[in-house]
Amino acid sequence: MNGNDIWLAAGLRTPFARVDGPLAGLGAIGLSVPVMRAMIGLEPSSAAPRPRPGEGSIREGIRPDLLVWGTVIPNLGYSNIAREVQIEAGLDRTVPAFSTVLACSTSMVAALEAASMLGHGGMALALVGGVESMSRVQIGLSQNFSDWLRRFSQARSIAQRLASFKGLRARDIRLHILAVENRATGKSMGEHCEEMAKAWSIARDPQDRLALASHEKAVAGQKAGFFDDLIVPVAGTSRDGFPRADTSLERLAKLQPAFDRTSGKGTLTAGNSSPLTDGAAGLWVATGAGLKRLPGSLPRVRLVDWEIAAVDLFTEGLLMAPAYAIPRMLARNGLRYGDIALWEIHEAFAAQVLCNVAALESRDFRRRNAGVDADLGEFPWERLNPHGGSVALGHPFGATGARILSQALKELAAMPKGSRAVVSICADGGLGTVALLQAE
Repeated sequence: MNGNDIWLAAGLRTPFARVDGPLAGLGAIGLSVPVMRAMIGLEPSSAAPRPRPGEGSIREGIRPDLLVWGTVIPNLGYSNIAREVQIEAGLDRTVPAFSTVLACSTSMVAALEAASMLGHGGMALALVGGVESMSRVQIGLSQNFSDWLRRFSQARSIAQRLASFKGLRARDIRLHILAVENRATGKSMGEHCEEMAKAWSIARDPQDRLALASHEKAVAGQKAGFFDDLIVPVAGTSRDGFPRADTSLERLAKLQPAFDRTSGKGTLTAGNSSPLTDGAAGLWVATGAGLKRLPGSLPRVRLVDWEIAAVDLFTEGLLMAPAYAIPRMLARNGLRYGDIALWEIHEAFAAQVLCNVAALESRDFRRRNAGVDADLGEFPWERLNPHGGSVALGHPFGATGARILSQALKELAAMPKGSRAVVSICADGGLGTVALLQAE
């Protein structure tokens, strides 16, 4: 990180809403604009007038040196969503902006990428984040049908057009609808996690208990106002729509398996899995000099270290990479699990959290898989996700990293100096990112 101390400061996010819910009218750009505008200190209206050619961009408010933004679901209307949001929001167009993607770790990777760039060329402050509009997924054509349309449109004669039909099959004439599944394996995230739960003997009851705890903590956080200064109201919505005060173990136990419905052994349900979600979230990354540009009231902590890991998704659980990354990062810093005051672990599925923690506590797994022989102790469950996780708050893929980091650093900044936090996110493709933070 160029030898500079790197800091993370809390950003803002939209409320997280159910797919086809109150934010369904806004696409990925429309969700991102109010977040980016509010973070730099402008009126967060998503109806900011689009600048006309020749017009200058808005230069009031906080001026970052870099913008990094990401989304997971592709859109044919643009290739660099960071730049499109910057322009649509009317921000200073002389600031470089680029996009990134790493499945559920997208906006966490955005923060790590910015951290590695700050301190170079005078850059000291970056605004990073991400978004997902699950309600506005663009449907495409099959690749073969797209290829035929291109050949047909390029034909210069009737004979060439007729010739273009050769090789076109009836089954090619179909729509391509994106699915939440891994291309290489053909399995959904839930199907992969069911395999993990079986491999680690994770029963249904502990999954439901973790899900219930997530809702209870999120509801308590809402009542206490914890999320109020982390959320910018959008489209008349100011609160996350998922936390449920009325859920219970009895209600969760009545839900049917969602991904393994035939073997009679499925344990993942809609209640112990993260829901399909619309939302956007941002975060600040800064050097010490860049930090001085931000309001002193913003919670901030130091980014001490980070790790990115990958597993062979054909021989290991698809969402198990954090169990490799966390021991390596802690061992490198001479820390044990008990030395971490706060654990923010992304709850893609309750089973995924339980599988990873089981692996973290297995000395044989750490030695054989992560290459860490140190005794790291027992995992402190009472320090996990104190204001709820993705099962209760929602999971817009590109936004989760910034949401979980802002939430963690607000929690950590309120703890005694020297307190540490670990933030962990699993991602499709057998990937995972983790970060070590410290209150200063």
